[in-house]
Amino acid sequence: MPYKHSDLRRHKFERAGYRVTNWRAYNDALRQRGSLTFWLTDEALEHWCAPRRTTPGGQPLSSDMAIEICLTLRSLFSLPLRQAEGFMRSIRALLKLDIPIPHYTTYSRRGNGLPIPARFKRRGSEPVVLVADSTGLKIFGEGEWLQKKHKTGGKRRTWRKLHICIDLTDNEIVAMELTTEAVGDTTALPDLLNQINGDIERFLADGAYDGGPTYQLMADRPQGSIIQTVIPPPKNAILSAQAETHQTERDRHIQDIESKGRMAWQKDTGYNLRSRVEAQIGRWKNVIGNKLRSRTLLNQITEAKIGQKILNRMNGLGRPMFERIV
Repeated sequence: MPYKHSDLRRHKFERAGYRVTNWRAYNDALRQRGSLTFWLTDEALEHWCAPRRTTPGGQPLSSDMAIEICLTLRSLFSLPLRQAEGFMRSIRALLKLDIPIPHYTTYSRRGNGLPIPARFKRRGSEPVVLVADSTGLKIFGEGEWLQKKHKTGGKRRTWRKLHICIDLTDNEIVAMELTTEAVGDTTALPDLLNQINGDIERFLADGAYDGGPTYQLMADRPQGSIIQTVIPPPKNAILSAQAETHQTERDRHIQDIESKGRMAWQKDTGYNLRSRVEAQIGRWKNVIGNKLRSRTLLNQITEAKIGQKILNRMNGLGRPMFERIV
């Protein structure tokens, strides 16, 4: 069996136990996530119809907010476009509303590049602690069942890459980018940081972000001299050429790992907090799903932005508060 040869010399970690201290409030927040009155408010119904157009062209019936709400409920309840239209028609009939329900083809057409403003609000003037990570989302294509049935192996499945940054203060997704699978983590990082309208105190990421471009990007920001960048260097990392005269932050990480060990370095730098972004990615795939339903890249970007807003709204309802008992 693997890892049995050195079992006596391995580090032993006891399984930690936690207890939710605000279970009553968190339980109410979980119920509220499925309430239609939470996702379809009176303010949204007031701005449902599109404003009168002043330029030549056709007059749209529904506003961008109405399209966004329809696509939000579609993503929330995992509905195809036609079922999403029927779902909205049933809500209109039950609530006895006099509002136009967009056709399912309108969802796809208007969702192509739909402007969705970011609603990230800074809580005070304190700098934020960012954690970045990326994951893959499946899109349309031949599935594993079809390949197995018809013996059509060798074709790679198409997918998209989701890049997110969360704020450790409240676990809110403050930046998001959806790219093709060919875009690396360091390539998408500048667009992520451009969405942050404030100072950054600390930046945590995994080894995929390691390298000179990431550290230089942090140094080029207005407050770059005070940003603490915590990225684990690889095992075979070496010091820079000017380490003796001008030691970089990456050089200090390499020396600390060599002198203290990687586990002690993770504890001292707070790198273990990076698990928060992995948990947020897990919530994304559990709530929103692990694949995209849209066909074009612009529609997929709109779908990803809607998924970001859904998770942030759920997070604003209430989060569990834990205390360690073991």
